[in-house]
Amino acid sequence: MATEACAVCDTDVRIAGGIGDLWSFAFESTQGLTLELVDGSEFFLCFDCLERLPDDTEPTAADVERLQAAAETDAGTAADGTETDVPSK
Repeated sequence: MATEACAVCDTDVRIAGGIGDLWSFAFESTQGLTLELVDGSEFFLCFDCLERLPDDTEPTAADVERLQAAAETDAGTAADGTETDVPSK
């Protein structure tokens, strides 16, 4: 089984197929995909993060960066790795 990290939430995402699945007989589907956006950028996103991209316009790298910033805020860390105050739910 192969995995790749989502560019937004950094979750290890399963990639179906390949020799690993042949030996384990795993028949699970892929949980994300690589997108080439209109601005030429390319990102691997899990399906949950993919659903968070805008529907009304063509997604760009700026949209992915916005999702990354939101994910870092939700996780309690800033882009530079320092902890931020996250309100408890």
